[in-house]
Amino acid sequence: MKKIQMVDLVSQYEKIKPSIDEAIQDVVQQAHFINGPAVGRFQSDLEHYLGVKHVIPCANGTDALQIAMMALDLKPGDEVITPSFTYIATTEVVALLGLKPVFVEVDPKTFCMEPSAIEAAITPRTKAIVPVHLYGQAANMNAIMEIATKHKLFVIEDNAQAIGSDYHLTNGKKVKTGSIGHIGCTSFFPSKNLGCYGDGGALCTNDDALAKKIKMIANHGQEQKYVHDVIGCNSRLDTIQAAILEIKLRQLDNYIDARREVAARYDEAFAGIPGVQIPFRADDSKHVFHQYTLVLEKGNRNALQEHLSANDIPSMIYYPIPAHKQQMFAAFGSSQTELPTTDWLTERVISLPIHTEMDEEQQEFIINTVKMFFVNS
Repeated sequence: MKKIQMVDLVSQYEKIKPSIDEAIQDVVQQAHFINGPAVGRFQSDLEHYLGVKHVIPCANGTDALQIAMMALDLKPGDEVITPSFTYIATTEVVALLGLKPVFVEVDPKTFCMEPSAIEAAITPRTKAIVPVHLYGQAANMNAIMEIATKHKLFVIEDNAQAIGSDYHLTNGKKVKTGSIGHIGCTSFFPSKNLGCYGDGGALCTNDDALAKKIKMIANHGQEQKYVHDVIGCNSRLDTIQAAILEIKLRQLDNYIDARREVAARYDEAFAGIPGVQIPFRADDSKHVFHQYTLVLEKGNRNALQEHLSANDIPSMIYYPIPAHKQQMFAAFGSSQTELPTTDWLTERVISLPIHTEMDEEQQEFIINTVKMFFVNS
């Protein structure tokens, strides 16, 4: 049996090696390292895939979030509602821009923002909501957009973990996550469902004026060379990474199907174990399983992780310390925020290996090892 990994990027690469190598070599031979043709092609392909008017590639997912907030003209002191149960990048950029993060509770089943908590957190200073589609499960965007429209708030989707997920709007239309809010942001970090071989990210929007401003901000605030109209930054997707993503985007739906097959086998194996909550699948969306995350209701996570490690099975905790308890937000008084569901989850979630190249022998070993723990505990 091959060594089990959380994500097996080497095996994935080997299946598309000729195309990847040719694409990289083409960029190098033509020396189109910055804003080469592959960037434009990938941008166009992703626009078509997501069904959006504009995709603006950038250097990474964190930049995408920062640029989105800059493009919406959010000012220091403005409040941004965000989950605390997320990767730090979602909330870090809020503080970086002098905005105030307002942390709200998540749904214990979906791990995504609880709409009723959003409504309760709105004040006259609230300007934006940042829902996170965590682990590949879409947030309740129908309810979130209704709240945003009612209170005239911007919505920035953090779609880094759910690119490719289908979402059903209340009007019956099927769309992709990331295309629903005013701006969608994603990351192409190597381990993502659509990952490059370095850093990369993108923003998407259907708003022409926003798209124009986002492009300017990502390019030193300029539309015309050496003419800088707004404060910007330097955030570009390298041509080599775009060339890689151009190829991998063609495989994304296959990658998602492979992850969902692994998740289905896990579900069947773990559904009957007392005190174990398997991932929830909302009726209005397609879970794309960036992570396969269990909730251990009895709080025996550390023991399970040690058991898995002893059998050479990796596992991860996403995320052990919620944002509202991080020292970096102490100035906002966030430590006084009471989020019992978030705190409960951070003590009980554990993610098992899941990736596109996982074979049945590996998965059977993981399943049997997990079951053995609960039989003996």
